[in-house]
Amino acid sequence: MVEEALAQDGLVRELIIEEKNPAVDSFLGGEVSVTLISEEVSSVLSETKTEQGIFAVVEMTEPELLFLVGKKFLLMDAVQDPGNVGTIIRTADAAGFDAVILGRGSADLYNPKVIRSTQGSHFHIAVIEADLSEWLFRLHDEEIPVYGAFLDETAASYDQISRKDSFAIMVGNEGNGISKDLEQHIQHKVYIPIYGKSESLNVAVAAGILMYALRK
Repeated sequence: MVEEALAQDGLVRELIIEEKNPAVDSFLGGEVSVTLISEEVSSVLSETKTEQGIFAVVEMTEPELLFLVGKKFLLMDAVQDPGNVGTIIRTADAAGFDAVILGRGSADLYNPKVIRSTQGSHFHIAVIEADLSEWLFRLHDEEIPVYGAFLDETAASYDQISRKDSFAIMVGNEGNGISKDLEQHIQHKVYIPIYGKSESLNVAVAAGILMYALRK
């Protein structure tokens, strides 16, 4: 993930590397300043048991999308599990989406588990923390269809939806789904059939199915 950050021009402020790290020499003398630390300090900084001994201080970015037409969006309404949020961002990157919009109540983008789960994809795709109501109005104004994932068999089956060049998908909270306030502004309800005895799909799995199924 540090390598992904370094690939983004001017994003990394400083590298912090354990002095016994075998790769330390390859980072010395470069444009980014390097601070060497002991193994004990490295273990305190790390939030994982098997840490790699390298850290980066990275600029927080605030991406802005000026043009919406022709783009693909994934909107999250109060998705609270950090692993789910990071996995959805990573899948959106893989599926060629242009932006992920994190609504209120969702796990923070800079939660360590979110960052680890993205596997660096948050450097490749715009991730915006915003009011989803405002985004729904913007998308409607640009005539970009919005598809919401619902546990509702009266909704259209995801495999019956015609594929689009530009669209948005919204997924909701792990326990409660998409909120009623936002539901009334969603044009198309989409349902993923459950063939077994499970009550529902994991939100990140559902988002992945819809992202690949609806894109051209």
